[in-house]
Amino acid sequence: MFKDHWSPKIVAELNGQHVKLVKFAGTFPWHYHESEDELFLVVKGRFRMEFRDNQVWIEEGELLVVPRGVEHRPVAEAETHLLVFEPVATLNTGNVRSERTVTVLDRI
Repeated sequence: MFKDHWSPKIVAELNGQHVKLVKFAGTFPWHYHESEDELFLVVKGRFRMEFRDNQVWIEEGELLVVPRGVEHRPVAEAETHLLVFEPVATLNTGNVRSERTVTVLDRI
């Protein structure tokens, strides 16, 4: 239903959380979320979550939780489709404002 990368779309809400669909391709900026944990579930493809001291590959069907306050950067060498759970107040670029910051999310 959408083609753009790094632009999460809200598909549901529950208990103060947004359930989002997003497509990754390329490298996202380093950032962290002061007060929010994030859950990433790979629906199609794979991506690498980089941390300052290591990196983790998340394969199709796998999930990763990034705890609040942990600096991270997702990298997708090929287009990857994800389902993301985050508190409603979560800004996609966390503590950083950039051209990839999305302040108003589309709903689908």
